[in-house]
Parts: sequence; C-alpha cells; structure tokens
Amino acid sequence: MKTEFLMGNEAIALGAMHAGVSFVSGYPGTPSTEILETVAKRNPGDIYVEWSVNEKAALEAAAGASYAGARTLVTMKQVGLNVASDPLMSLAYVGVKGGMVIVSADDPGPISSQTEQDTRHFAQFAKLPVFDPSTAEEAYEMIQDAYDYSEKYGIPVLFRPVTRVCHSCASVPLREAKGIRPAEGFRKDTSRWVIFPRTSYLNHIKLEENAPKIGQDFSGYRFNQLEGEGTFGIATAGISTTYTREVLHHCGKAGKFLKIATANPFPEALALRFLEGLEKVVVIEELDPVIENALIHLCGKYHLPTVIHGKLDGTVQPAGENSVESVASVLEKFLPVQMPKKPGLPTPPPLPVRPPVLCAGCPHRASFYAVKKALKGRKAVFCGDIGCYTLGNAQPLDMTDTCLCMGADVTMAQGMQRIEPDTLHFSFIGDSTFFASGITGVVNAVYNQTDIILVVLDNSTTAMTGHQPHPGTGVTMMGEVSNCISIEKILEAIGVRSIQITDPLDYAAAVAAVQKAAGETGVRAIIFRSPCIAKIKPAAPVCVDTEKCTSCKFCIREIGCPAITLSGGKAQIEPSLCTGCGLCTQICPFHAIDRKEAAK
Repeated sequence: MKTEFLMGNEAIALGAMHAGVSFVSGYPGTPSTEILETVAKRNPGDIYVEWSVNEKAALEAAAGASYAGARTLVTMKQVGLNVASDPLMSLAYVGVKGGMVIVSADDPGPISSQTEQDTRHFAQFAKLPVFDPSTAEEAYEMIQDAYDYSEKYGIPVLFRPVTRVCHSCASVPLREAKGIRPAEGFRKDTSRWVIFPRTSYLNHIKLEENAPKIGQDFSGYRFNQLEGEGTFGIATAGISTTYTREVLHHCGKAGKFLKIATANPFPEALALRFLEGLEKVVVIEELDPVIENALIHLCGKYHLPTVIHGKLDGTVQPAGENSVESVASVLEKFLPVQMPKKPGLPTPPPLPVRPPVLCAGCPHRASFYAVKKALKGRKAVFCGDIGCYTLGNAQPLDMTDTCLCMGADVTMAQGMQRIEPDTLHFSFIGDSTFFASGITGVVNAVYNQTDIILVVLDNSTTAMTGHQPHPGTGVTMMGEVSNCISIEKILEAIGVRSIQITDPLDYAAAVAAVQKAAGETGVRAIIFRSPCIAKIKPAAPVCVDTEKCTSCKFCIREIGCPAITLSGGKAQIEPSLCTGCGLCTQICPFHAIDRKEAAK
C-alpha cells in the first residue's frame, strides 16, 4: 500500500476513483473545486468528467448515468446544493442503481461563500444518508464506504467535507486502484424510473421504513466511534473531532467520547450507549446543532436525565468555524485543560486588515468605471452577482448595490424596475454565470418587456474559482475542443434587439456604449469582452512622468488599482503588479501616465 501526501479534495477524488466511479460531473465552487479537477488530472482515460453548466445539470446528468448502472460523483459547494435541490429531492424518492455520491462542501466561516449553510439539514430534509469526514485520510476511506451504502439501499448519499478538510493536507495510505465498475446499462422499468404521485407515495413509505434500518447500520459503522467512560461526555462530528482530540491530548481523564460521522439517519443505538450513565454532555460541531438536537431528542424520548450543552444554551458559539483554541475555551469549563505555550516566541501582532480587491489590470474594473462615468448625475441601481466582479462594491468604484445569488442580478433588476420605472437598472453578470443561471432571467425580462440594461462581463473564464472552462470557452474538462457558444447569439435568439460588444479597456468606446444603452428602452445588452489577466501575457508596465504628475491622486481616487501607489507625493506604478492594461493612461487628466516612458 503506497502513501501520498494529498490535499483533502485530492483524497476525496482518489477515493471515488478507487471505488470505481466512471461518471463525474459538477460545477466549480470553493472549497470543492479541486475534487473534480483531480479526477480530470489523474483520469486514466476511462472516466467521463465534465464541468456542467450548473449544479442542477450536473446532478441530473449523473442521475442518468447512475440509472444505467454507473457509479457517479457530483461535486459542488453548499450553496450549489440549493441549485441542485429539485432533482435531489426527487432522486431520494426514485432512487439510483449505480452508487451515487453527491459532495456538498460546506464553508464554515464563511470563507468564500454567501451563507454558512449546513448540508446535514439537507440530508434530513431529503431523507438521505450523509457522511461527515474529519480528516483527509478519513475522507479517502469514507467516500468508498459511501458508494457501498448508496448501492445497498438504492439511494444517493451526501458527502459533507468542510473547508478545513477539503484544503488540509495529510499523508494518505492508498488502496490499489481497480478501475471503473462495469455498468450493465439502462433497463426500462416505468414503475421505478417514472415518478408519478402514486409511485412517490409508495417510495416515501419505503424511505421512512429504511431510515431506522440505516440508522441501526450506522450504529456499527467504523467511523462512528465511542470510547471512554465516566459521567461526563463529549460528542463531536466532522473537523471538530480533530480539534477536540488535540485539546483532549492535554487533559487528564476526559470521560466518554462520541464521534458521529453519519448524522443522518442518526445512529440511535450507538448514541444511547454513549448517553448511558452520563450527567452532562457537551456537543462540539460545525455549523448547526444537528448532533445536539439529536441527543436532546433521545433524552426526551427515553426520559434520560442527561443535560446537553452546546450551541443552544450558548456553551458553544452559534456561528463560524471551530478551532483548537475555541474548543479549548469550551472544554475548560468542564475539564482541566492545560494547552501548552510555545516558549521563547513573542506574541505576534494582529494581522493587518486586507480586504479582497480586483486584480491590477482586471477588465472588470474598467467596465465598472465606464458605467460609472457614463451615468454621472443619473439615477441608477447596479445589481451584482457572484464572482470576482462582486468586488465592484468596494471603494472607490462602489458599483455593486445588490448581490444575492447566482443569476439574481438579472431578475432582481426587473423587480426593481417595476417599482422605480424612473431609474436606470443595470445587471452585472459574468460569462460563466450567464451560462449557469443568467439565461432564464433574460428570457423573463424579454418576455415581460422589462426595461433593464444587461452588462455581461466576459473575461473568457470562470475566474473566481480557478479559471475553469465553461460553454463560452470552447474547451471541455475532457480536454476536447468544443463549439464555443456565443453569448451574443443567445441574446439575439431570446429577442434582445440592442446588443453592443466592446473592449472595456478602450475607455472612450466603453463609455459611449453605456451612454447609447442608457438612451434606449427595453432589454438591451452590453458585452464587455476582455480576457482575465491570468489568461493572457501581460503587456509592458506603464510609467508615471513625475514632471507631469501634479500629485492630484485622481488615478488612485477613481479606479483604486493596486498597482498605483504614492512615492514622495507622486503617483507611482509598481511594475511587478502592472499588466499594462492602460486604463490609467486614459483617465489621467494631465497625461502623466504613459506607455512610452515604460519602454525606456
């Protein structure tokens, strides 16, 4: 058995591959993205891998492959599960043939998400099993078990790693890869695969009957662990188990310890053995009190005198990530915790606040600035979306007034326009998001004859999550050249009559395009097309002519490019950051920034 040093996401991917997965689909989203990318990178050639247009499409495509008997893997982050919830709920009733594991990576913190959403609730809602790994090594083994459970009970299962499991690294012992599991193909059976109300009713009964059986099965599952003795107990789950074990290493006798790796269906028999004889229990978990509520329910159901402490009584913080330090502060209320201090090291100063910012040379900065200047003095609302361009809300641009979820910019602008018809309503959406969830909103706008201006920020990639391909790039995750789907042709087909395409780094042309759109009515679109700086070779950096520079700071106040700084009161270009986009050369009122100086 060989061992590899792997990121958690890599371990999950290899675990699925070693379990015989043959169809992998997903939509990029931190912290899950590297799972699918690892499968693509290590693909021996017999696994089909795709970045789907969105999570719903990914899950439905995988369902088809599973109906044909293939083992499938679907990857997304926790908010992506919202998008996939429609097929998920029905799949729970219909079931699958080939094992299906749906990875929904949760993001406590949140570190890179709009919500702190706990996938374990989705498992309860959909009545599906959920696996909650605590380490990268465990994730590798656990996902292989997940396929076995999926096929044993004929239902999809959820797999819920959190950010610290996804992005931590460990030495993982690997099993021998056995290749993909053969699929027997789709067998027609309308009583099973066609979901009618009567079928749903019967399948619902079957789900409810299976739940306690799976819970009993989980009570003996190897990663659900019970150890220790005494009248005090600690219950944990997921990454919090790792933190808690580290703290307990610095305690004396700690009492009973329960680790729950499968929160749904809850392993009741194991939990009852844990609760036997306990006076107090503290529950440490991320994010919501799922294990805590389950234990409280058991205490009530079986009239147990045990007092359960956790998030509900304020013992554990209600939101955000846990850590070794936070767990220690909780447990020291119950146990003699003595965490070691590192001798001889000074206390580090607090880290400086460093908010996220658009990259130097990012074309989105030029797009926002052109819209801002073209509409100076006019009443306008700017609806934003999920992506790098959400950072358009930061000063000095201040060009993102709303951000709800992917695709909502297009439809929210429509609702606002109906209430404030005297205001210009813009919706900013990226090219990848346009394909993922924007098209429906544009259809709605054209159909209902809404007066909005759609701005597609086309930088030819899915930049925020690591530059994955999408339908507009002409490349698939299998490395094949595909048809490059045209955003403008889609808009034309929908019925958008006014469509302008311009380079946002051509400041004058960009401003003119916005002014033209602002003077029109109905649904009109501007496609600002300029590739992400990570996709192209940068031009030579520009330079400031200090004799012409008047220290007005106009360049800094207007666009906030991180490559522009001050030195001796004069503007200065940091050559290691400058990509030579040229926006600053076009807006300097004294023409003090020039490419010619940079060539000297």
